[in-house]
Amino acid sequence: MNSITTAEPESTAPESTNDDVPNPTSPGSRRTSGDIPGEPYEFHVLDLLIILSRRKQVILRTTLAAAVLATIVSLLLPNRYTATANILPPQQSPSLAASMIGQLGALGPMAALAQKDLGLKNPNDLYVGMLRCRTVEDALIRRFDLLRGYRDKRMSDARRDLESASSIVLAKEGFISISVEDKDRSRAPQIANAYVEQLRKLTQDLAVTEAGQRRVFFERQMEVAKNNLADAEQALKQTEQKTGLIQWDGQAKAIIESVVKLRAAIAAKEVELHAMRLFSTEQNPDVRLGEQQLSGMRAQLARMEKESSGPGNVVGSVQVPAGNVPEAGLQYVRRLRDLKYAEAIWELLTKQYEAARLDEAKTAAVIQVLDPAIEPDRKSSPKRTWIIAIVTLLGFFGSMGYVLLAEAFCRLRLNPEVDARWTMLRTCVFPPHFQPHA
Repeated sequence: MNSITTAEPESTAPESTNDDVPNPTSPGSRRTSGDIPGEPYEFHVLDLLIILSRRKQVILRTTLAAAVLATIVSLLLPNRYTATANILPPQQSPSLAASMIGQLGALGPMAALAQKDLGLKNPNDLYVGMLRCRTVEDALIRRFDLLRGYRDKRMSDARRDLESASSIVLAKEGFISISVEDKDRSRAPQIANAYVEQLRKLTQDLAVTEAGQRRVFFERQMEVAKNNLADAEQALKQTEQKTGLIQWDGQAKAIIESVVKLRAAIAAKEVELHAMRLFSTEQNPDVRLGEQQLSGMRAQLARMEKESSGPGNVVGSVQVPAGNVPEAGLQYVRRLRDLKYAEAIWELLTKQYEAARLDEAKTAAVIQVLDPAIEPDRKSSPKRTWIIAIVTLLGFFGSMGYVLLAEAFCRLRLNPEVDARWTMLRTCVFPPHFQPHA
């Protein structure tokens, strides 16, 4: 008998329909850090792309939000305009150090080398510093009412805003560039040109040259001489009213005028030597010549005073050699002598002062404007395209970093060892009754 055997159908396990759960036993499958806990993680670039593609909606929305926000902010920013003025700084006269180097003779090259090694600044830096000084800034703030323009309540805040809006640099070509940025298209060139005007005013008022310093020195001496002349005139007037004398002897007049003129010349020469010593050394030929002239005039004055003093009179007091002078006439002569002396000093100082003014006019700082500031025809800021592009890129890369960090944190939590350490950390940081729920 033929036995017929019937084959039982094989029991097949149901296939998993979840594509997101990887099967580590299937051929061609690849393990990741979340597949089998405890197994080492094998990183691949495709894993990174898979993570980013899964969260692409978050990345796209964040990037779009950053772009929209950057566009709105850039459109709300006001336009700012920049005006620039270029000036040629004045050519400086030789400084005191250079003059002293010229007087050293054979040691001049060595002194010049030492001066170079000392790192002396460019003389044009002086004018850059003058443009940045508080006097110029306050004048501009008051002139253009920048307290209201910058919406400041204190002068210090307005100065800080003006400094941040202004750029004063010494270019490598040798000229000074003054740039001013402002929200008002027409006010920016006005402020830049006002810087130039204030610099001209400062160079006229301040003694920045040797001639200017000499002019200031003689001006002060003239003030003293003017006061002395006024006192002498008042004293002579009081003597005339007291004694009633208005005429005096012709011989005494000639003697006193000669001595007075010589004394005035000596005083003027002393002032001139003092002014020369401000800029020169004792080895200067002009200083030596002035000292010799001063010694000669002093000797001549001593000889005249000795010859004109009569018997019984003190040497140095110029008296009339013919007989005795009454007391009233003596007082009148002395007051008149003082007046003539003050007048002679005033005349000599006036001449020196006028000469110093002429020298200062010749060497005055001349500010030459190469390019005056004009009204700009386009804005200088903000760069809206750059703002939108940079913020969009920051949003794009920031969202990618957030997605990767969140994925990495989730994968670490699937590791039992990491989860146990995380639980231990929470226990150490938070007390048991304050621990947050997992």
